[in-house]
Amino acid sequence: MPLALLALAVGAFGIGTTEFVMMGLLPDVADDLHVSIPTAGHLVSAYALGVVIGAPLLAAATARMSRRTVLISLMGLFVAGNALSSLAPGYDSLLAARFVSGLPHGAFFGVGAVVATGLVAPERKARSVSLMFLGLTVANIAGVPVATLMGQHLGWRATFLGVSAIGLAAIASLALLIPHDRGRAPAAGLRRELAALRSLPVWLALGTTVAGFGALFSAYSYITPMLTDSAGYADSSVTLLLALFGVGATIGNLLGGRLADHAMRPTLFAGLTSLALVLALFPLLMATAWGGALAVVLLGVAAFVTGSPLNLMVMEKAAAGPSLASSANQAAFNMANAGGAWIGGLALAAGFGTTSPALAGAALAVLGLAVAGVAAAVDARRAPRTGGRERVVATHVPRAAAEAAARR
Repeated sequence: MPLALLALAVGAFGIGTTEFVMMGLLPDVADDLHVSIPTAGHLVSAYALGVVIGAPLLAAATARMSRRTVLISLMGLFVAGNALSSLAPGYDSLLAARFVSGLPHGAFFGVGAVVATGLVAPERKARSVSLMFLGLTVANIAGVPVATLMGQHLGWRATFLGVSAIGLAAIASLALLIPHDRGRAPAAGLRRELAALRSLPVWLALGTTVAGFGALFSAYSYITPMLTDSAGYADSSVTLLLALFGVGATIGNLLGGRLADHAMRPTLFAGLTSLALVLALFPLLMATAWGGALAVVLLGVAAFVTGSPLNLMVMEKAAAGPSLASSANQAAFNMANAGGAWIGGLALAAGFGTTSPALAGAALAVLGLAVAGVAAAVDARRAPRTGGRERVVATHVPRAAAEAAARR
């Protein structure tokens, strides 16, 4: 695997840290800015809104630019947003800065995934995507806990300054390690990127992302009360248990990338089936402390096994313009975050019990399986027209360069 993937992983680490660290800093931010914790919670929503809006818009606006330049520029916007967060004089300005911080998130992962697959041989594409997303999952193990501790001891503003420093390191890594585009802009352009989104298989893949990761967030959004009220853990133990989720997510991400290179669709089906089973077992597992810890790890593994095959499937179905579709997949991920949390909250509000959001998530995972099944049927019907061959992702890296990168 080429060293350039490390640069993408560093950027993903910074993005993952700033996305999730706000959850741990909410009491400190609320106290410092004299707002309630529910009001401070809107800072999480502002970031997610920035992701959903910025992913397609920035990917479309930069469609004809060098992808190396786009990645560096997006990380520059990321640094600016986090620096503004650290300097925000009040709640409203921090809300705006969090929105700005979220804007480059989806486009960075979308364009980065296309670049990553162009750096390797065709049989290693899913693994290349999983290695980029490794930065995101490792952020949940190391980045978020360290950044939270920094905020608690040095003030929340220091946390965002630290994240800005990670962004600067990512810019340096991207400039040093990502190959130059040899003076050529990507071949697709905005018109072809937009045309690729009119494909039914692309929308079915995006729908699978929304349902599949909605299943994850239906349960994960309420994992703390499950661990404390059902499994019997003390509040002080939750941070360590959430780090276990990051360990599971890292294992699932790497496993999914390796398996998807051999059998992309079976890996997706197996991941969604496993996710449904794990979530259905949550009421039983959360009855004991050891079962609760096991449930957290298994949830991370099962959910993130599906990450690489879903990203690769979206890009392959939008081969004529993969950057916009891949970025749209990141917007779909954040829609799943919001929608899954809402559905899990409905189950709780209806009085079905502390672990009921996990059962709602199991239903969403089954829905994801159904959407993936429809996508498979559509592909089977279209196979005679393409000779049964999957389209490959259009990239700016010549095949000879990809093969050379794979040999390295």
